[in-house]
Amino acid sequence: MKRLALLPVFLLLLWQCGQQQAGVKLQKGTPEYDLGKTLSEKVTYLDPDQNAVLVSSNEFNVTAGEIVETFYTNMGNRVDQLKQLDSTRLNGFIQQTAQQLGEKKLLLSAAKNANISATDAEVDSVLQMQYQQLGGKDKFEQRIQSMGVSMDLVKEQIHDQLTIQNLLDQKLAERTNVSEEDIEQAYNNIKTYTVRHILLSTQGKSDSAKQAIHDKMASILERARNGEDFGKLAKEYSEDPGSKDKGGLYKDVEIGTMVPPFEDAALNTPIGKISDIVETRYGYHIIKVVDRKSETKPLAAVHDSLKTSLEQSQKNNAYQDYMSELKDQTDFEVHQF
Repeated sequence: MKRLALLPVFLLLLWQCGQQQAGVKLQKGTPEYDLGKTLSEKVTYLDPDQNAVLVSSNEFNVTAGEIVETFYTNMGNRVDQLKQLDSTRLNGFIQQTAQQLGEKKLLLSAAKNANISATDAEVDSVLQMQYQQLGGKDKFEQRIQSMGVSMDLVKEQIHDQLTIQNLLDQKLAERTNVSEEDIEQAYNNIKTYTVRHILLSTQGKSDSAKQAIHDKMASILERARNGEDFGKLAKEYSEDPGSKDKGGLYKDVEIGTMVPPFEDAALNTPIGKISDIVETRYGYHIIKVVDRKSETKPLAAVHDSLKTSLEQSQKNNAYQDYMSELKDQTDFEVHQF
């Protein structure tokens, strides 16, 4: 999780929660109400008169009215851009915003229950960094004013986000423990592999056509295993535009780049050997493993970077687990419309 202080303040404002209580409803005659009415012509559940609950929990609700008010506050004079979105894109944006807003409320509630909060000094430190990034305090305040946002709101939002960060720093640290054994294992793991492969596409093909393609691949596999030049076979038969002209070659592919069935074959087929037929969403493959590499630098040279990477991975997993626990405890639900 990156430290929040590195984020520009205008990104922090995208997390705006405002002062609304659960079940906030827009008042007729306000710009927010008019915006909600206009957007509800494309996404009906955003109608401010109905004020649907988009996120519920046993501690708070996020309503349609609060979402519209969030849009209005965050986007300023750009809010009319929402009116240009089609119903599908607008619905997706609403659902994403509702979930983010609900999760922020959930974390702030957890921080309050744990007596965790940001200090004035922490808020001031972030503001000083923002001033520097935008060329000084005056330019920063001009930028904020041009967005139609008050400095009090900026400080409040920075305080909220630092509070959340302090909560996560504590909770995730309790669930993170990278040992020297972990680091050594990561050091010895394969980092890249080099393969040649042949692809026969099956996308959009019928079952009978796929069977014919499989039979064709079986014939090519037999020829390759009988000693024919794999690169020449790839140039002749492969339907992968990314490697066909290179004889099917993919060099020094990083772990996690390819789809899982392909990568499993690349990691488990002996070097110099050819895999069985592998099926992915792209079609049928045969793969000749050319090489696999682990880390080439001394362990001492990469120790700290490996530790940092492993800690980040553990924190990411711990964050998902922690959020799941909070949601279970509070009956948190994002409603789909």
